[in-house]
Order: sequence, then C-alpha cells, then structure tokens
Amino acid sequence: MRVVAVTACPTGIAHTYMAAEALEQAAVERGDEISVETQGSAGSEPLSTREVHEADVVVLAADVGVNGRERFVGKPLVEGTVKQAVENAAELLRRAAEAAEADTTVGTAQQARHEGTAEPDAGHTGAATRLRQWLMTGVSYMIPFVAAGGLLIALSFALGGYRITEAPDVTEHFDPATLTSWAALANQIGTTAFDFLVPVLAGFVAYAMADRPALAPGFVGGAAAVSVGAGFLGGLVAGLLAGAVVGGLRRVPVPRAMAGIMPVVVLPLVGTLVVGVLMFVVLGAPLSALMTALTDWLNGLGGANAVLLGALLGGMIASDLGGPVNKVAYTFAVGGLTTGSDTALQIMAAVMGAGMVPPLALATAATVRAGLFTAAERDSARPAWLLGASFITEGAIPFAAADPLRVIPSMVLGSAGTGALSMLFGVTLRAPHGGLFVFPLVGGPGLYALAVALGVLVAAVTVTAAKSLAPGRERALAGGENAESTTAAA
Repeated sequence: MRVVAVTACPTGIAHTYMAAEALEQAAVERGDEISVETQGSAGSEPLSTREVHEADVVVLAADVGVNGRERFVGKPLVEGTVKQAVENAAELLRRAAEAAEADTTVGTAQQARHEGTAEPDAGHTGAATRLRQWLMTGVSYMIPFVAAGGLLIALSFALGGYRITEAPDVTEHFDPATLTSWAALANQIGTTAFDFLVPVLAGFVAYAMADRPALAPGFVGGAAAVSVGAGFLGGLVAGLLAGAVVGGLRRVPVPRAMAGIMPVVVLPLVGTLVVGVLMFVVLGAPLSALMTALTDWLNGLGGANAVLLGALLGGMIASDLGGPVNKVAYTFAVGGLTTGSDTALQIMAAVMGAGMVPPLALATAATVRAGLFTAAERDSARPAWLLGASFITEGAIPFAAADPLRVIPSMVLGSAGTGALSMLFGVTLRAPHGGLFVFPLVGGPGLYALAVALGVLVAAVTVTAAKSLAPGRERALAGGENAESTTAAA
C-alpha cells in the first residue's frame, strides 16, 4: 500500500515528528510505502503532487487543522490524533488499509475536483474534533508570540525591577550605556508582542475554519475583543464567529463573474463588517463582564481553593503529556498573564512546574531502577533530563506509549502535587516558558525547586512501585534483552 500522511500538533515541536517517525516505522513493518509531511515549527518538505496522486490512501494524524487539505480530495482518508499515531501507528495504518479497500467515492470526488467545486472534506471528523482542531490551530500560532513576549518581559523585570513598566517610551529616551534603558526596551518589545496574542488567536481560529478569507475578520474581531476588554474569551468567540460568518458566505451561490473577487474582496469585507459590528455593539459588553468576573474570581482565590486549582491544572498538564488537555491548561495560564495579577503569575508557575515533572520523574526512575525499563526506554531517559528541565512535557511520551496504565496516573499524581505545592508556596512566574533556565526570574526560586523536586519524587516512586507490582517484570525484561543479544550475536 502506498500511503501519504500529514502530522501536526499545536506546538509543532515534539508530537509532530514523533508521530511521523512512528508511522514510518509501522509502515516498514507492514511492508507499506509511506511519505510523511510534518507540518511542524521546523518546517518540512511538502508532499509532491506525484506522491499524492500515486497514494492509495491518506492518513492525517493531527490535533490542529491541516494545511493544504484540498490536495487529498478523491483519496480515501483516515484521521487520528498525533497521540494515536505515537502510541499505535499500526492501528492507523490498518484502518487506512480498510479505507483503501472499501473506498467508493473516488470517482465523484475526482469529478468534483476537475469541475472546481470541491472543498476540503470535513465529513471524516465529528463536530467536537473539528472544534478542538480549530482552537488548537489558533493556540499553535499564538505560542511563538507568548514565548517571545513573555520571556522579554520577564528579562526586563530581571534587569530593571518591577517598576520598569513606568520607564519612559524608548523612542523618546534611550541611553545605550544604561542597563535600565535596555530593560525598558525589552519590556516594551515584549509588551508589543503580547498585544498580538488575542488577535492572532482569533485570526487563526477563523483561518482554520474558513481559510484565508477569514483571516482579516478574525484578526479584526480579536482586536475588537481587546478594545472592549473581552480578553482571551472574546478572542475565542471572535475567531469562531469570523470562521462561521465567512464559511457561511462561501456557500452563497454567486455569478461566475464575481467568483474571482469573492475571496480577496467580498468575503473579507463583509466578514470584517459583520464580525466588527457584533463584537463592538452586541457581544462586547457581555463578554467583557464575563472576563471581568473570571479575573475577579482568579484574584480572589486563596488558601484551599488556590491549592485545588494548582492540583487540577497540574494533573491536566500530565494527563496527555503535551496533547489537547495539556494545552488547555497552558493556554489558561498564559491568558492570565495578560492581567498581571499575582494569582495569574502563581498559576503560570504552577503549570510550568507541573509540566517539568513527567520527563524528570521518568528519567529518574529509569536511572535508579533500570531493570524495570526496556533498553529503548533507558535510551529515552537521557534526552528526557534536558526536555524536562526545559519544560517540554513531551519528553515523557516514549514511556507513556509503552506503558500508559502505569505511567500516566503516576505522572498525574506527581504533577498535581507540584501544582498544588507551587500555589501553596505562592511562587510567581512572569515567563511562560523556559523551565530551569528561567528560575532566576521566579518569585521564590527555592520553594519552587522544592515543589518540583517533591513532585518528581512522588511520580518516580509511584511509577517504580507500579512497575514493580508486575510479577517477574525485571526478569522478563532482562530475559528479553538477553535473547535479543543472543540473536544479534548469532
């Protein structure tokens, strides 16, 4: 079977490439030919027209909207998440083989393509899955702005103190010889990057729903959400609204003479007007009130409520190790950074600390009790140290894929503990990423390190105990590796 595949995750870093590698290995084992396009942050070589044309089936392993989906019209198509591809790529390829054998739509789909009437097929996925993909697309394009802006703001506070926000505009006063001016410059650049968060989120949610004509309505709707004080919540609503409006307008039949100007003039114009009116006149005030209530609730959290919230967010971070649930918790924390409240800064610290726990805990367990882990898992432990220290939770995926029932609950327990302790200690963090490398920017670094270390200890002990409960696990693993060595020698 000839297969073409596309993999894409919200951050475009780890899951995207791990899913591609898993699909390639599974295809080799099945005797299939496969070409994979990784739509990740590092870029990739797009599938060639010939590869798509000759493919028997298409596999999409994505948690976000796939770019260029219209290329696959007329081909049997199977969809899954990147987590499914990482954990069970063979199952996705088995489903692909069944789809290729059962496909009866090629003729009509190819005819529609030749007539120019075909659109990307969304019928293969449910409404909930499409909604998640739209939202994760917006989040994936927003994250670089979060990282750049947040780290620059955090650096400015480290260099110039918390009053650096009161510094004069650098266009009016900038002295290259003073550290304060550089701190003010970093703060103002970072603040400018943060100003794009909501418009970018809204714009690319709309883009995922209705392609390029929805970009302008989405961006304008996001900017309107900021203007009326609706924040991230308003941005999400504006993006979904823009995508729905433009998607609806695309289905309105128009004379052939107007078809050429629809995507570049009519759709952006009408979509922007409709979304702008709705956000400023109809939805702005209610969304602003709701956002204010949410902010007040966060600011009012204290004691047991704050600890429970930290435990909940920490557990979410570890529940799918970088997947959609993880991104929901992370996006919630990042959204709070724009308010600047102490509680929001504590939430950001809790989320990042919890995200560091799984890779560090599994690397620790695989080092201390190596006999409980396979050779491949022990090899994965080495990069997991650096990934965990860098707040890249995906470093735990190889362990979770091999033994999810023991690994994931153990990691959830440890991460929830770190999140709860971080909130209990009142640790704050202004940087949205960086892990160990931004500890100098943490408010209360000693207590923060203690919270992370205790979470790692709990997770490592729990996963070790869970694996030890399997009768003869160490002997079985050792026996398997000895057999592999004997076979290799022979």
